[in-house]
Amino acid sequence: MSEEKKGFFKRLVSGLSKTRDNIVSGIDSIFHGFSHIDDDFYEELEEILIMGDLGVHATMDIIEDLKEKVRIHHIKEPVDCKEFLIQSIKEQMDVGEAAYEFEEKTSVVLVIGVNGVGKTTTIGKLSGKLRAQGKKVVLAAADTFRAAAGEQLKEWANRAEADLIGGQEGSDPASVVYDAVAAAKARKADVLLVDTAGRLHNKKNLMEELRKINRVLEREYPEAHRETLIVLDGTTGQNALAQAREFKDVTDISGVVLTKMDGTAKGGIAVAIQAELGIPVKYIGVGETIEDLQKFNSDDFVNALFTTEE
Repeated sequence: MSEEKKGFFKRLVSGLSKTRDNIVSGIDSIFHGFSHIDDDFYEELEEILIMGDLGVHATMDIIEDLKEKVRIHHIKEPVDCKEFLIQSIKEQMDVGEAAYEFEEKTSVVLVIGVNGVGKTTTIGKLSGKLRAQGKKVVLAAADTFRAAAGEQLKEWANRAEADLIGGQEGSDPASVVYDAVAAAKARKADVLLVDTAGRLHNKKNLMEELRKINRVLEREYPEAHRETLIVLDGTTGQNALAQAREFKDVTDISGVVLTKMDGTAKGGIAVAIQAELGIPVKYIGVGETIEDLQKFNSDDFVNALFTTEE
């Protein structure tokens, strides 16, 4: 493991401590509290996973898979189930290798999500990561409804040495994207990152706005690989899942960024989102710095979830 990766894993382990207390201690007490594997055992396990925000869908799949593994391996002792449970959770969450194609191509990454989830910060961190890989990055400040968003993005752009294309407050987001595409082409940018306004309560406007932005991109930049990432706040649990559903009604989403995972007892939501919506979690944030946003790795995540801290 590289030093950066090791450091992140450590932060992930401590960041998931609330979730771990919530889920794992309960699971352990079931493993040790039951003398044999029966319906009651599975029912209790099911309850703990659902309470840990893994969601009903994922939980059912995990339990079914576990039952199958128990049968095949002739397991009699509840304690011997733990490794198989961990394995089942990992299998639920595997993203596959194609998840980060956009890093290797000329691409446009549209970042969506409601205000307050850390959307602008995520874009800033992503631009920093891409710049560190030697990529040319252009940022489009298409969230023209929140004056602070543009200011925030400007700071990140300066820090990451990325170009920022912005519009006046209240200007048309699609026209900002139009200008940003022109700039990305002229400067031969590798990645164009687009910040969008997140107003779910006004779904019709949001829909119209995203549609216009998508039209501009299709028309002006058809050769670019397209990625749409939704940023969700890990501390909101099932509410994050509900937001993802709402946005999914409005636009195609190719991946999820889960932020604030270091403060949540609801970290199981990472499993739920994947299972319920079929959208992979691609990045996970456990703090303030650029290093605190990392590619999501289901093995690391589940291992960190079940690791007891030294």
